[in-house]
Amino acid sequence: MGVVRGRKVGRFVDLHVHTTCSDGIFRPEEVVRMAAEAGLEVIAITDHDTVDGVERALEAGRQIGVEVIPGVELSTRAGRSEIHILGYYVDLNASPFKECMERFRRERWERARKIVEKLNLLGVGLRFETVLEVAGEAVIGRPHIADALVREAWVTSYDEAFRKYIGYDGPAYLPKYDISPEDGIEIIRKAGGIPVLGHPGTARRDDLIPGMVRAGLMGIEVFHPLHPPKASRYYQKLARKYGLIYTGGSDFHGSDRRMAPLGSQQVSYEVFQALRDLYERARA
Repeated sequence: MGVVRGRKVGRFVDLHVHTTCSDGIFRPEEVVRMAAEAGLEVIAITDHDTVDGVERALEAGRQIGVEVIPGVELSTRAGRSEIHILGYYVDLNASPFKECMERFRRERWERARKIVEKLNLLGVGLRFETVLEVAGEAVIGRPHIADALVREAWVTSYDEAFRKYIGYDGPAYLPKYDISPEDGIEIIRKAGGIPVLGHPGTARRDDLIPGMVRAGLMGIEVFHPLHPPKASRYYQKLARKYGLIYTGGSDFHGSDRRMAPLGSQQVSYEVFQALRDLYERARA
């Protein structure tokens, strides 16, 4: 099921979790139930460029007894580098934020349609309807196109779809609508949220961090499946250097190909407390 089980000593949280509303495979309610089964006290729903699943997760959390933080993972770009900005405690009803989420949805839908058109020109007869069926309630992304290619037997695996067609150097690739990291930080701050740089070890653009701090960055994701212990220690020191909090999570998507099991990073409850305290100070 993709959760870490067994005896754990201490109180743990997972501050980076995805659902079917982006590219996860479990519904928001299912993720909350799985968190309870894994013994997690707090999780943050951080779907890509959407908050559609947050209200459902919040309600499930109230019923089950798991604290759910309303969050998002914004896609931003600096040059050729994709930079993810996590937003915690965002106000789901803030007008500029809602407009931003709707813009992301429209742009992702149009991009997916154009990618399918390019595939068709390449002789791959993928139907856009299949992509929509695979995506379901989610904001459409390349993972859904890859899954649709597998479903219609144009490729044998998800990885082959990216390698052969829709990866960054693939013949059907199209860049997606992106905003700058600074804009992403501003959007989250204006929605009352706490912006945190997501898994910086994957982009390796530490040169951008001072500028993001000046723009209002408030934290760095330190604990992540793609951060070996040495990287986690390095980013923890960097967070302290800039006076930022640090966070962590599994980047759970619910399948082996996308990150680690729910709760796998065993992020301590104290990390959540620091995030919550910062949020409470920011809104005071």
